[in-house]
Amino acid sequence: MFEQLISESLQEAKKELDEFIQKPETVSVIASAAEMMAACLARGGKVLSCGNGGSLCDATHFAEELTGRYRNDRRPYPAMSCNDSAYLTCTANDFSYEEVFSRWVEAFGKEGDVLLAITTSGTSANVVKAAEMARQAGVKVIALTSEGCSPISHLSDICIAAPKAAHSDRIQEIHIKVIHILIQTIEKILGH
Repeated sequence: MFEQLISESLQEAKKELDEFIQKPETVSVIASAAEMMAACLARGGKVLSCGNGGSLCDATHFAEELTGRYRNDRRPYPAMSCNDSAYLTCTANDFSYEEVFSRWVEAFGKEGDVLLAITTSGTSANVVKAAEMARQAGVKVIALTSEGCSPISHLSDICIAAPKAAHSDRIQEIHIKVIHILIQTIEKILGH
């Protein structure tokens, strides 16, 4: 009954992934991001991550894999995502929703740290403000977004852009693949 819908959805996801893989810069930009994060962690810094909705889930997944275990037992790497609901609602209420991530970066980001800023559109105001605050604090910014000229791409040191898609779920599917590759590569660089 739903076989055609399922088949078409899988083919669409495969098409997006194939397009991403075929971009000449894909491998080198992901490698550069992993190297930047690994160098930060090797120096004793930390990796911060933020995003909205499903992107916050991805940011949290990224941080928990770094602090926990991905594929191998190893020491935990210092990483955190802005996912505390009490903090988010307090800051949104007392200031604005646009400031929830920037205030968090201001509180926890130190020079030499890295922020993984995830926004499928590249225009999420609170993620953009977080990147702006990171730049002011000397925190490097890696954007995980979609193709196109956007505020987050201009603020990032490294921009990993999934192909534009009609719906954000296809972009998020590329993002989670990139997140897993980043973790795997960081572990390899750091000798685990």
